[in-house]
Amino acid sequence: MNNEEKLPDIRKTIILNAPIEKVWTAISTSEGIAAWWMPNTFEAVLDKEFILHAGPYGDSPCRVTELDPPNRVSFDWDKEWHLTFELRELDSEKTELTLIHSGWHTGKSKIHEIMNGGWEEIVKEKLPAYIEA
Repeated sequence: MNNEEKLPDIRKTIILNAPIEKVWTAISTSEGIAAWWMPNTFEAVLDKEFILHAGPYGDSPCRVTELDPPNRVSFDWDKEWHLTFELRELDSEKTELTLIHSGWHTGKSKIHEIMNGGWEEIVKEKLPAYIEA
């Protein structure tokens, strides 16, 4: 990355009506991620490389960079992006999830805007529909 100005991280936070273990399974297993986001070869192993199958956009190489069950999982996505899912247990049946999509610079402002809208739908509609079903 060059010295271009950075855009703000995309952050989405939601309260899910599910125990933290259920939410953790949805964000830390290949089957869970595929059910609400996209097909993948994810394995919850630190430094493990995997692929996100982004349909018409092709396959994206990724690598697990942080694993703290059941609180946090992070991975590098393609060359520039970094994705983190943070979980916080509110009580035995409610979990707060925060998604942080970082690695943005000004040359990607249009993609940032599109992805921000995409995450809005994915995190606030698709993920809860899967977890709370």
